[in-house]
Order: sequence, then C-alpha cells, then structure tokens
Amino acid sequence: MTAPVCVRQRIRQLDRQGMSHKEISRKLGVSRTTMVRYANHGDYSPRPSYTARPGRSLVDDGYAAIVDGCPAADLRMPVKQRHTAARVYERLVAECGFTGSYSSVRRWIKRWRREHRAQSDGFAELEWAPGSAQVDFGQARAVVTGVERVVHFLAVSFPYSDMRWVAALPGETAECVCQGLLEVFEGTGMAPKVVVFDNAVGVGHRRPDGTAARTRLFSLFCAHYGFESRFRDPYSGHGKGSVENAVGFPGRNLMVPMPSAESFQTLTRVWLDECERISGSDHYRHGVPVRELFEAEKDRMLPLPGVGFDPCDWRSVKADKTGSVVIDANRYLAGPRWRSMRLQAGVRVFEIELRDPDGGHIVTLERVWGKSARTQVDPASLLAIIARKPRIWGESPIRNDFPETVRALLDRMDARTRSDLLDDIRAVAADCGFAATVKAVETVIDAGRTVDRAAIGTCAKRILEGAGTEGGQDLKRYDRYMKEAE
Repeated sequence: MTAPVCVRQRIRQLDRQGMSHKEISRKLGVSRTTMVRYANHGDYSPRPSYTARPGRSLVDDGYAAIVDGCPAADLRMPVKQRHTAARVYERLVAECGFTGSYSSVRRWIKRWRREHRAQSDGFAELEWAPGSAQVDFGQARAVVTGVERVVHFLAVSFPYSDMRWVAALPGETAECVCQGLLEVFEGTGMAPKVVVFDNAVGVGHRRPDGTAARTRLFSLFCAHYGFESRFRDPYSGHGKGSVENAVGFPGRNLMVPMPSAESFQTLTRVWLDECERISGSDHYRHGVPVRELFEAEKDRMLPLPGVGFDPCDWRSVKADKTGSVVIDANRYLAGPRWRSMRLQAGVRVFEIELRDPDGGHIVTLERVWGKSARTQVDPASLLAIIARKPRIWGESPIRNDFPETVRALLDRMDARTRSDLLDDIRAVAADCGFAATVKAVETVIDAGRTVDRAAIGTCAKRILEGAGTEGGQDLKRYDRYMKEAE
C-alpha cells in the first residue's frame, strides 16, 4: 500500500537525521519494509499514470482474431456503417457461442481502436482569414402568419470574428440561399471574399468525381458580388465547425420561446437585430466584443455593387388549357387568355411572376411552399371570362374573394346585369388593383349609391390614395369615404 506523501517526507527527514530504521518505524507507525523502501527511494519526481491493462478474459482465449476482424474490416466502410462494441458482442454470442461479458469485449475494442489509430485521425484547429464566411441551413419551429410551421434558417458565420447572422426562409433552394445571403450582405453593408458551403444547401451538388457543380442562379449571384464559393464535405464537421456551432446558435439564443412573426421577412429582421445585440458580448478568446472584431474584419471584405441582385430563377413553363402552369408541384393561374402557351416564370422565394412570350408582365402570385391542392389565383385574371360567361359565377373559384355584400349583390343579379358589373370591376381593377376595387364596390353599396364604373373608380382611387399616405393596406377604414361624399 502506498504511504501518503507527508509520511514519505517524514521518513526521509528522520533518516537523514540519523535515526535508526527501527526507531523511525515505531515513531511513525509504519512497517520496517515500508520505511526502508521510502528511505532508500532515490527519485521522487512525478511519473505519468497509466491505465492498467485488463486481466485475462475469454477474448484472449481464442476470440481475439474474430473480434479484431470486425474493426479491421470497418476501416473501408462508411462511418455510420461500422461495428459498435455492442454489435460485436451480439455477433460473438449469436455466431460463436461466446459466454463472456460485454464489458470484456468493449475494453478489447476500445484498446484495438486506440492502438490502430492513424496519425491523420482527429481534428486540426483552423485559422480563417478575415472576410471568410461559412454557410449552412438549420430548422426550427416558429409561428409565421399565425401558423406554426418548420422554418428553415440560413446561418452565416464569420469564423475570424465569431460573428453570426441568421435569416428565416421557407425552403433550402438556390433562390432561398441567395435571398438569405442578400439579407445578410445588405444588413452588414459588405460581402465576404470567400463563402464556404456544403451539399446541404441548394446552391449546387457534388459530382461523382468529387467536384462541385453550382446552379446557374447561384453562379450569377457569385459573379454579381464577386466572392469565391467553396464546398466542404457535407458528411463531416471537421472543416466547418464554426458554422456547425452557428446552426445551433439560433436554437439556444433566438428561438426560446418559440418565435412568432407576421412574415418570414419580419422574422429575419428580428433575428438580425438579435444577432447584432448578442455580438456585443466578448469573443471567447480575444476578450473584446465580437462586434468590434467584425467591424475590423470588414476592412478585408468586398463593397456591395451599386445595383442590387434579384434572386429570381427564370424558367420556361407550358400553360394548360385553363391557363395554369405547374411550378414545383403547385399550380399558378396566368389566365384563360394564356392557355396552351409557353410562358416565362420568375421563381422567387415569396412570389411567382408570370410573363408572356414577349416578356410582358402577366401576373405576380404568392409562392406556395409544400404541396397545395388549390391553384394560386389573382382574382382579377378571371374577371374577364366570368363577365363573358356570367352564369358560371356561382361556381367560380374567385366568388369567395368578394366581400359578403358584393357577393350577395352579384348573386341576386340577372346574367346581363352581373356581366356588366363584373366588367366594370375588371376595368377598375386593371388600374387600382383587385383589393381596392372590391372594397370600393362594397363602400358604394353601403352608401346606397348606384354601383357603376365611375363611382367604383372614384372610390377605389381615394382608397389607394389613403393607403399610400398611411403606408398600410387596411381598407376597412375607407368605409366612410362615400358617406363623406354625400
């Protein structure tokens, strides 16, 4: 048994004072053997401690070669397709009748892996140049426009300063990546020189030969801002630890409790403001605020070009016999006029813009993410055909887009009168928009005035003028206009 350090020290002191071994043993209450060992011990320098090798087990008794073969064969297999110690033990029991303990197998496997670890195994600390950024996607739950849903967030990390930015997006496509980076670039006023991606984002894919192919939209985005893009191994976090941490950063700092916002754009602005606030804390190594390091890092970044980038993926699409096109498994109505024509579709993150074969604007519709059974429609695009065929009004897909007062009036009308009113609404909506026009019709009806094109047009313009001065779209507050006109 090892004696305490203080006892060993006292033995040496008494021995050097000339006291006999017998007296030292009696005085300190230790055996003569212990006293002699420490009195004659020459070097008391500290020694490293070693893990004691486990005693003999059944693995040594004929199973060693079998057990060694499992991790040896695993060296050529993917990381997630290798034996665990538990799996080796299960196979030994099932295939070889092994009766030993699991712990003996686990110790053997652990020792084998330690002894056969290659010099290249492990991690290397990276030194990132100022102006370099890493990008990856993460997911979280949030309430957007009153609906709880999965939000895809783009995490942008600057490893040199440890600055993080986060943008909320509905998907992980190329246009989403460009939109998210655009938000960060405009928020910081600069663009990084190098942006590092992996295959988790939609800006490209890895070819069989290991090289990366970029999408056309992202290639144009890189050219617009002048930065270099690189791709890392998507299955390993070795080379992108900063952004892996940044993906966990929003969940710990921005999403507890569950965030709520009226739109993805609003959520992004809130998150960017929070990132700016958090950057006031000190860097984990340098002891100065992250914000100060990032401001210094901007000197090594790229200025933004004078014109902004429109992250829009233009596609050629064929309209069916109803004038609808299919984009990412969802239907969007251009209008019956464009049936069976090939149109141009501008696919943005939040909207779909349709143009005619000559490049003329047809309609802009809200983009649907996921799978929707309903066709996205701008009600104004169907007014002309319903005015021409007024008897289909009852089954038209836009009937419920009208206020109850207007809908009831159209329901009561005969076909000819309904056709005339719908044509008046179509003509005014072409100048003032559908929402303002139907609100104007409702206001005219409530005021008890004759519903004609002139009255609708005058009221719709006043509604738009009021919305423009206030910067809002709440049309209910314009109910008083026609009463004031009286």
